[in-house]
Amino acid sequence: MSIIMMLSIKKRDALIIVDLQVDFCPGGNLPVPEGDEIVPIANKLVELFEKQGGQIVFSRDWHPDKHMSFKECGGPWPAHCVQNTRGAEFHPDLFIPPSAIVVSKATETLKEAYSAFDGTRLSETLHEAGIERVFICGLATDVCVKSTALDAIKLGYDTYVIQDASRGITKESVEQSLKEMKSVGVKIIESRQILTN
Repeated sequence: MSIIMMLSIKKRDALIIVDLQVDFCPGGNLPVPEGDEIVPIANKLVELFEKQGGQIVFSRDWHPDKHMSFKECGGPWPAHCVQNTRGAEFHPDLFIPPSAIVVSKATETLKEAYSAFDGTRLSETLHEAGIERVFICGLATDVCVKSTALDAIKLGYDTYVIQDASRGITKESVEQSLKEMKSVGVKIIESRQILTN
C-alpha cells in the first residue's frame, strides 16, 4: 500500500487558480469538458489558503477583440475570453476573496500567453511576498495549467499541480501533460493531500 504525502499550507505558499472562466466552462465559447465541476474544490482550496495565510492568485485570459489565437485571425481557437465580455468573467460560483491577486494574460493582440507568468508580474509579486511553493489548478490541465506549472519550475518554485481541481481537453493529452510536468519535477497531487495545521 502506497503512503499518501500530506501537506500543510503555510504563509510561503501560493494557490494559483488558472482561467476558471465562463468561456472555458460548459456553455462557453471554448469549453473544457466538466470544467465547472472543479469550482467547489477550488472554493475549498481558496478558503484553506486564506485561513492559513497563503497567497491566492486567479489568472485569466483577457484577450483583445482580434487576438492572434482566434481562428478568424489565423489561430487555433474560436474567439474566447474577450476583455469585458461575459465569457471572460470568472465562473459565477467561484469564491474570490478581496485579498486575492488577479493576473490578466494574453492581453496583447499579437502575443499569445498560456502561462500565468508569461507577460505578467506574477513572479515578481510572489517573490516579494516570500513565496516558495506554488499549488496550481484550473483549466485546462493540458494547456494553461501545464504552461504555468512548467514556468513555475523554471522560476525556482517548488511546484504542485492539484489534479482533481483541474480539467483538461482530452484524456490522452492530460496524461501526456502530467508525464511532461513530472519529468521536470512538478509534483502531481490531489486536493485531499492538503491539510490545515
